[in-house]
Amino acid sequence: MASSGDSSRAILFALGANFAIAVAKGVAAFFTGSSAMLAETVHSLADCGNQLLLLLGMRQSRRPATPEYPLGHGKAVYFWSFLVAVMLFTVGGMFSVYEGLHKLQHPEQLRQWWWAAGVLVFGIAAEGVSMRACLQEVNKVRGDRSLWQWFRQSRQSELVVIFGEDLAALLGLVFALVAVMMSVVTGNPIWDALGTVAIGALLIVVAVLVAIEVKAMLIGQSVDPYRQSQIRAFLDGRPEIAHVISVITLQLGNDALVSVQARMREEHDAEEMLRNITSVERSLKKEFPEVRWSFFEPELPRVPTAEEHPSG
Repeated sequence: MASSGDSSRAILFALGANFAIAVAKGVAAFFTGSSAMLAETVHSLADCGNQLLLLLGMRQSRRPATPEYPLGHGKAVYFWSFLVAVMLFTVGGMFSVYEGLHKLQHPEQLRQWWWAAGVLVFGIAAEGVSMRACLQEVNKVRGDRSLWQWFRQSRQSELVVIFGEDLAALLGLVFALVAVMMSVVTGNPIWDALGTVAIGALLIVVAVLVAIEVKAMLIGQSVDPYRQSQIRAFLDGRPEIAHVISVITLQLGNDALVSVQARMREEHDAEEMLRNITSVERSLKKEFPEVRWSFFEPELPRVPTAEEHPSG
């Protein structure tokens, strides 16, 4: 599992790129009167706010455990990630759809379209850098899974959000560039309005997908299935354990809780069995640094009942 520092790197890259792009888009929207450019400006500004919220959530998630919050504040980042998804849906998606529909009813010719084209090309390049930084962090944790499988199975809400935002931003910029160029080539401003609606629809779809994933984390999910299989394999391979009965995990932000029920090889010497359990738990936390809490329940041999072995 990637550390919070890895996610922070991706967020800071995205914040820097989106702020620069937002300024450039705003200038272009002013000079061209393009609704697609205005929608993209609002989108980039919303993304900047979203990334600040993610950084706030990550900071809150690192608060230490207290008697009132015995398992820490790790899930705070899920709340802020969900809020970001809502903002992406409302501020970005709904505004873009509204602006596009308005321009469909009241189309306006583009002015100085080369401003928009130049800014959009710059934006695609800058967003490409941000997307590359995000993918570098994603590739560290997704293993041999596809990006879609990682997206559905990941428990790093902040990385899921940044990936969704970067993808939507990159595709949105391409949509806006196509819309502007079609308006210029055909002389019909309807293309600009249609591009704005397409950007809004894209943002809404991405926001809904991100919200679905983060909602599951808020409710309480196990650790990443890929990571859970590694934990199970680790326990199965321990010489102190005769048989692993069950492994229950819970993801809490960047921390994880693991509960194990197993039969130990040493069942008759209580002190030795306790030492073996302690050794397994220490090794587990060393092998999987995100495991902050572990609970181990040894399963004792079942004692035959009198009915099963009646006396002579």
